[in-house]
Amino acid sequence: MFTRFSIILFIASVLISCNDAPKGVISKGFLQVKDQHFEDAEGRQVLLSGINFISKDSAENYMPPQNEETFRQFKHWGFNCIRLGIIWDGLEPEPGKYDEAYLREIDKRIEWAKENEIYVFLDMHQDLYGAKFSDGAPSWATLCENNPHYTGDVWSDSYLISPAVQTAFDNFWNNTPAADGIGLQDHYANLWKHIAQRYASNTTVIGYDIMNEPFMGSGAQNVMPLLLGAYARFLVEETGQAPPSAEELERMWGSEASRLKALELISSREKYAKVVDAVYELSAAFEKNQLQPFYQKVANAIREVDTNHILMYNHNYFVNTGVSTALEATTLPDGTRDPNVAYAAHGYDLVVDTKEVENPSYERVEFIFDRIAESGKRMNMPVLVGEWGALHSKSAKMVETAQHLVSMMEKHNFSNTYWAYYHDIGEYPYFQEAIVRPYPQQIAGVLDAYNYNSETGEFTCSWNETGTAKVPTVIYVPNLKALSEEDVETEPSSEQFVFDYFENSDAGRLIISPGKEKAKRRLKFTLKTNTGEDISIK
Repeated sequence: MFTRFSIILFIASVLISCNDAPKGVISKGFLQVKDQHFEDAEGRQVLLSGINFISKDSAENYMPPQNEETFRQFKHWGFNCIRLGIIWDGLEPEPGKYDEAYLREIDKRIEWAKENEIYVFLDMHQDLYGAKFSDGAPSWATLCENNPHYTGDVWSDSYLISPAVQTAFDNFWNNTPAADGIGLQDHYANLWKHIAQRYASNTTVIGYDIMNEPFMGSGAQNVMPLLLGAYARFLVEETGQAPPSAEELERMWGSEASRLKALELISSREKYAKVVDAVYELSAAFEKNQLQPFYQKVANAIREVDTNHILMYNHNYFVNTGVSTALEATTLPDGTRDPNVAYAAHGYDLVVDTKEVENPSYERVEFIFDRIAESGKRMNMPVLVGEWGALHSKSAKMVETAQHLVSMMEKHNFSNTYWAYYHDIGEYPYFQEAIVRPYPQQIAGVLDAYNYNSETGEFTCSWNETGTAKVPTVIYVPNLKALSEEDVETEPSSEQFVFDYFENSDAGRLIISPGKEKAKRRLKFTLKTNTGEDISIK
């Protein structure tokens, strides 16, 4: 049974800076990996929740134009982590020559994050390999051998249909020498070493996301035949009719409209698994034989200069949709497992980037995130879902879709960064009513479960304490000023409970002092539900 307790209001009404925060809220050291979660220097479990912040536009010098005010918004929205996109083309415009001006712009945003108590991890981003086709590698590192580049109805179709993109990746995985005689992967590893050396002592930076959505190159030409073959077998099982011809299958999957219709037939997890699992062996072979050695090469380079930061590994592109990853942890020079590694998974239903993005199959979505959780446990790594969402529009259905995705983060206690920030995102109902929500940021113990019911406004959280913690549990609350003593319940009762308000905002944090005995702690409160008002900071 829950017991109500007194709430101690901290000072007058607001806390206006990091220096004024209650003792123990701000960690001063490096974030590290412990078992399958993140832990701060005070020994608390940290749940990361944030957003991708990136510019893929060379005209903006690959850096979002927003200023420090945006980072203040991030804090008030409850984000304690930013996945900051950085682009190889901007960092190394010529072989072996690093752009110091671009690095200083990265420094600036890391400092803005620090001022707002936000962690940063650096994402070496690419789409379609390089700047020649989208973003990523510089032209000197894009060896496509004059092959043609093709585009489809959806931007990502080029992965499957563009010989130029596939050849560029092939040359990267083969470590083909650039014009200076140094291999492409060697250049990439040297760049990461340069970056790691720069931030080796920076505690705002928590880690390095080595490559965004690595793609297997020309080996992907075998993916669609496998998927289409599995889909044909599925149709035979479902209908009892003769299998469709190759031409009929190509028409089914050849355009966005026909593809969406085909997906309707595999909306259950069992049916979907029959199709996507057909590519597991091909996907696993790429990860074991090419991606894992590449990650080890980069890890070796980084660990020469930086042993403090977390190395984050993204699975290959096809695993985004629920194929199991075959990745493993990298090792240290002595051959032992690197203890400071994390699984930087991405999760998207196949309707992402289409007009039906607000109408995913919830069963498929649950299957995808269940698979991610299974892989994290197999590898014994914390999961940080580096990308999910990619939502747009202001419809009520989009709110529902976003809330279901958020429920997956809660179900698995995933750390996560939503894809992605855009300048008026705070005006979108899905963002106001799903993305911005109460959650536990730091836990003086081990998190058991938490949940926010957006319809009722009820938030619940439970965690296990050892009785030895000296620093508090911290819960972000987007509408802290709406809470009163009568709204908040705990079990067992806390000796002290502090309201930590953010400056010029209704948002803030509940600061819960740790108990003196080993116990399971429970917290519950009810917020007034969001009615769709603009929550952007004016």
